[in-house]
This record gives sequence, C-alpha cells and structure tokens, in this order.
Amino acid sequence: MHLSELSHPNQLHGLSIHQLEQIARQIREKHLETIAASGGHLGPGLGVVELTLALYQTLDLDRDKVIWDVGHQAYPHKLITGRYNNFHTLRQKNGVAGYLKRSESKFDHFGAGHASTSISAGLGMALARDMKGEKFKVVAVIGDGALTGGMALEAINHAGHLPHTNLMVVLNDNEMSISPNVGAIPRYLNKMRLSPPVQFLKDNLEEQFKHLPFVGETFTPEMQRIKEGMKRLAVPKVGAVFEELGFTYIGPIDGHNLEELITTFNQAHQMQGPVLVHVATVKGKGYAIAEKDQVGYHAQNPFNLATGKAIPSNKPKPPSYSKVFAETLIKLAEENPKIVGITAAMATGTGLDKLQAKLPNQYIDVGIAEQHAATLAAGLACEGIRPVCAIYSTFLQRAYDQIIHDICIQKLPVFFCLDRAGIVGADGPTHQGLYDISYLRCVPNLVLMAPKDEAELQRMLVTGIDYTDGAIAMRYPRGNGYGVPLMEEGWEPLEIGKGEILRSGDDLLILGYGSMVYPALQTAEILNEHGISATVVNARFVKPLDTELILPLAQRIGKVVTMEEGCLMGGFGSAVAEACMDNNIPVSMLRLGVPDQLVDHATPEQSFADLGLTPSQMADRVLQTFKSPVSVAH
Repeated sequence: MHLSELSHPNQLHGLSIHQLEQIARQIREKHLETIAASGGHLGPGLGVVELTLALYQTLDLDRDKVIWDVGHQAYPHKLITGRYNNFHTLRQKNGVAGYLKRSESKFDHFGAGHASTSISAGLGMALARDMKGEKFKVVAVIGDGALTGGMALEAINHAGHLPHTNLMVVLNDNEMSISPNVGAIPRYLNKMRLSPPVQFLKDNLEEQFKHLPFVGETFTPEMQRIKEGMKRLAVPKVGAVFEELGFTYIGPIDGHNLEELITTFNQAHQMQGPVLVHVATVKGKGYAIAEKDQVGYHAQNPFNLATGKAIPSNKPKPPSYSKVFAETLIKLAEENPKIVGITAAMATGTGLDKLQAKLPNQYIDVGIAEQHAATLAAGLACEGIRPVCAIYSTFLQRAYDQIIHDICIQKLPVFFCLDRAGIVGADGPTHQGLYDISYLRCVPNLVLMAPKDEAELQRMLVTGIDYTDGAIAMRYPRGNGYGVPLMEEGWEPLEIGKGEILRSGDDLLILGYGSMVYPALQTAEILNEHGISATVVNARFVKPLDTELILPLAQRIGKVVTMEEGCLMGGFGSAVAEACMDNNIPVSMLRLGVPDQLVDHATPEQSFADLGLTPSQMADRVLQTFKSPVSVAH
C-alpha cells in the first residue's frame, strides 16, 4: 500500500511491520518535500511518524478519539486521514491548516494551536462517553514541553482522581518544545528516559507473585495492594510521580520501534483508569540536518532539502521587529543589571535567545507557562527588578487573570512586549494577535502603546523600562520593519500618552495606531489624488489616548477615520469614538480594522486584502463612507 491510497486510518489495520515502515518512509518524504517547498513546522511531525502509525493501528477511528496537543506534531496524522492529495497546500489560503481544525476533518477531534490542552479535552470526552453509556477509547497525545503548562498538570490531577474513567495519555518525550525544555519536570523525564522500562518490572513482579504459595493466578485486594507497594519500592523514581497521581505508568519505550509501540498501546488499552504511556522520540527523526539542529528546524521557511539551507530572498529585507527588540534590549540590559528578559518557551521567536547568549543572568525561560511568567514578573517587580515579558499576543491571552489580579491591581511595573501582534499569516486563527488592544484597554493601571516602525520600537522599549507607575505594554507585528534608520544608543523615551502629527490637511482626520500608521499615510496619498486633504496622526498610545491632540482636530475637521491591525470591537477606534462621545464632539467616523470574524490561515497580504485593509481599499471605503462621488481604481 502507498501512502497516497490511505484515505482512512483504519486502513492501517492488519498491515505488517514492514508495510508500516514503508508508509513511515513515505510520510517523511512527503512531509519534507512539502515543508521544503512552502515552509511550515518540520521537526515535531518527523518525530512522531511511528508513534502515529502504531497508535492508529490499535484504534478504530470511526469511533475512538485522538486529541493532539498543539497540532504542529500532527502532520503525519493529516497525511493518513485523507489529506495527502491536498497536503501541498499546507498553511496556504484555503488549503490544509497548519494546526488541527475540527471543520477540516472528522478525524481532527479537537482543534489545537496552544499547548497543554489535550488532556483536559480528552478527559472531557471520556467523561461524556461514560455519562452517555458509550464505549470508545480516548487518547491524548502531549509533548513533554507542553507538560510544563499548568493546564496539563491540572488535568492530570483531575484524571488521576477518576480510577474508573478510561483515558490514555501518550507523552511524546523528545526533550524539546521549540527550544530545549527547562525546569524540574523535563529534568525528571530525562531521568526516566535513562531508566529501564517500568512496565517490565511491573509484569515481572506479577509473574513472581503468581508463583507464591496460595496466590496462583488470582489476586485478592490485599495482595494487589502489596504488589503495588512492592512495585513502588522496586522503582522508587521511574514513573512514581505519575503512579502516585493515580495513573498507570508505562515506559519509557522507543518511539521509533513500531513493534514495541503497537504491543505497548494494545496493552495500555486493556487497562482500567487513566494510563500514561511514556514514549521517547527524536525531534526531526529521519532528516539528519533537523536531528542535529532541533531548534532551528522546529519550523522552516522554504529551504533546499539537500543542504538544509534557506532559499535566499530575491532582495535584502530590513531587520525584523523581533531582532530590533532583542538587540536594543541587550544594549539597555548591559547598562542596567536590573533588566531581566522573560520568555515562556519562545526564546528564538521573541529574540530573547540573543539575550540569553549575551547576558544569561538577566534571562529567564519559564517553559510553556504564561500565567507563571506574568506573576513571576510581578514578584520580580516587587523587589525592584525591571521585568520585560516578551510573549506573543495570542499567548498572553492565557495570563489575563494574572495581568489584572497580580499586576495591575497592585500597580506593579511589569513591561509586556507583545510580539506577533496583529495578523500573523499561515498559523491561522489560534495565533492571530488581534485581541490584545481590546482585552488590555479595559484594565486599569495599564499603559498601551505601539510603534509605527522599528526605530520607534527602540524608543518605546526605553519608555517601557523607564515607566514605573504601573504596568505597560507594547505591541508590535510579526515580520520585518520598514528599513528606517536605527540608532545604536542614546534613545529618548517618549512622553506617555502623546501622539504626533505626520501630515496636515483640512478635509479628513486619519488616526493610525502602530503598524497601520504607514498604511494611513499611503491612504492619505491616494485620497490626495482625489482632492481630499487629510491630517494623519500617529497615535502611539491607545491608553492613555492623546485627547489633547486628537479631540481639537476631530472637532475642527469633523470626519475621522481610525486604522488598527486588531479587532474593531473594543479596540483603538472604539477608544477614539468613546473619547469623542464623552466630550460631546459630534463627528462622522469610519473605523477600519478586523471585524467580528476569525481570520484564517493565508499570507498576511492575502488577509489584509480579504479584510479590505490595503491602502487602496481603505481609500475606497473612505470615499464611499463620506459620500464622495469618486472611487479609487484597484
């Protein structure tokens, strides 16, 4: 059988180990070929090929449920569930999603883009199954990196308290999330990887018991307790934590040995209650270059498959916002030892790996634990440290309670740097950073700002570190800056709550926020060609809003357009509208941003066009809204 013939995972049933190994090779070939051509996550999927095939051979996927944590480790799953022929469209507009998506396939039992959710969802499905009196298996596959997330530990705590609820958790342990794992849990797992399989010891103990006089094949409850106690004495460390939490522990087993995997999964399915199968895998397995550089090949832009090197761009690009942020922070931290950069397992994505390399004592990686990162920063701030939390906009959503309760209520000077704010492209709805303006704007004792370009980011970084009257947050987009001149040092902080006029005109007031300032200027140029003269303001701050600048302009001009790369509900435009209304300034207003809809995976350019947020489209909207007879040609 060829991989292309697989449209249903149940077709794996009855295949020999040799046939499964052939399919495993084909999965890796297709996976590598696709990512090399179009980019995407590489290492995670390569590491779970055998795990996926073995697990699915032991399940009936017409009935049974598999919940994959995060989702970027589920590319093999996609290839054997009817998406082979479309896999070349991975992460492209209207193509196969880069993460799991319930609307895409009946085999995507739970959508996932953030980590540490699988055990909770799986337990919910298992409890629903038992409530309805149904019979099917539920398996949650979670990476070792995701096990540091508090939600995973909360779910383990709950599941371990339910000895009659059958749930299998497969721990995919490759010693990595994106970067090498940090913390006590990964260190404990590493010890387990180096220890003999506990299930062998358990089975061996059982055989020995059966040969004792008066025991035989039947165990009384008392003998069962003695056996379990002796097992814990025999293996005081290996798997004991999971056993004490109420799980039956099996492993660690070789995650690339199909025969061992199939045997182990079949055994685990026969056990009562929650079971944890510890599978040791190699991230990037089967592609030597990815195995050697597991951080660099977690995900890749298009690359040469033979050399592993990225395909060079046709023209040089300006530095990314993340790079400018990291390099500026390093220079500031060198001068101020109280500055500490904090990341939640995203060192490379945020650029903080550069801080780690240069100033390791001023760098903290908490693992996948955004809630902990926020309150840790609060504790640091209590003692006079200047914590700089670099967390993606989408991931900071997970720490909302901590932002309010632990930081803002206490007016603690924590500086949040929200990378990937706005439209992120191919990662899709789970990763779009569209809500931070709205979810942070309503919180007291919090300043919100966004730079128009990478040079202004440098000044805002100084502004945020200097600000000690409470929390402050800066959002900035994914990708490259505009190529504006950067300073090496001597950055001046901005005055809190003050914007700037970039262009003057009498017919229209355009207020741009952050990444939409330059598109606002381009829109004004187009409108000028149609006889409309616009004032363009770089707001810089959405909270506090520069009402001293904005309101007199709004009152004089009377027509206001706001532009933001975020959701319209409760966003920057809403802040301007509220300010006008609260000050009894009647204006005609057009708010441009993301409406109340999810933004699916596509290139950012495609998403902007779909949302009507290109300069020509926005100019057209302005002309239509304010009843101009002229329309902009597209």
